This record gives sequence, structure tokens and C-alpha cells, in this order.
Amino acid sequence: MPDGELNTGLLLYIPYRWLENRVFQALAEAGFDDITTAQMKIMQRIGPDGTRLTELAEQAQVTKQTAGFLVDQLEKAGWVERVPDPTDRRARLVHIAPRGLEAIPVATAAVKAAEAEWEAHLGTRRMAQLRRLLAELREITDPYA
Repeated sequence: MPDGELNTGLLLYIPYRWLENRVFQALAEAGFDDITTAQMKIMQRIGPDGTRLTELAEQAQVTKQTAGFLVDQLEKAGWVERVPDPTDRRARLVHIAPRGLEAIPVATAAVKAAEAEWEAHLGTRRMAQLRRLLAELREITDPYA
């Protein structure tokens, strides 16, 4: 790699962080200013029917203790709730609570606006190509796909 040239991972990460910052800004402007990046890492992985804490920890690549701490914080702030797992009485699922559900459209709109900016900059054809290439990379990089 020539001097001064950024590696591909960093080139992927920079736009992601920009997008993440845009989402946090939109959430804060809408009154959802009490969530951290670490907490969002957990929130993004909660499935529509809830997700077990061990799965959240694995997917977020944190310890079960860290995931539990983050879920505790999110629960106190009203973002998530723990409910019994209907398939296993001993287990509990983490569900998105009403406050979290209210924030989802705000975050979704921020993502759409950011992607629209990228498409305006790259053009429709190149944006579609970028998405196709990233989806192909996901095939070999995302064990949860």
C-alpha cells in the first residue's frame, strides 16, 4: 500500500462513523440523547421477537457481563425490557421497549437521508454498485448474515 493511502477497512469505517454520528445527532435533536455508542451496538442487534443476552453479547463482540451491563442501562432508560422466553422458561429475551420503538423511525430517517447524500455524490449507478459489492463482502465477513 503506497504511503498515505488508507487501507480498505479504514475506508469502510470512516463513512460508517459519519453515518453513525448523523444518527446520533438526529436522535439527540428528537430528544433521544441518552444512548451511547456501546448501547447502540446492543440495540442494533435486537431482533423483532427479542434476543437472548448471550446472542447480543456474541453479535456485539462483547462479554456477557458487558452486554448485561449495557442492557441494564438501556432498561433503566426505557429503551429495552426483559421478558420471559416462550421457548425456555429459564431464559429471558431482550425486547425493544416503547421508547426504543419511538426512536427507530428517527434513526431510520437519518440513515435514509445520509444514504441519499451518498447517492447524490456518487450517482445512482455507482451507489447501487457499492451496495452490491458490500453485500458480496458480507457473504464472507458476517457470520450472522
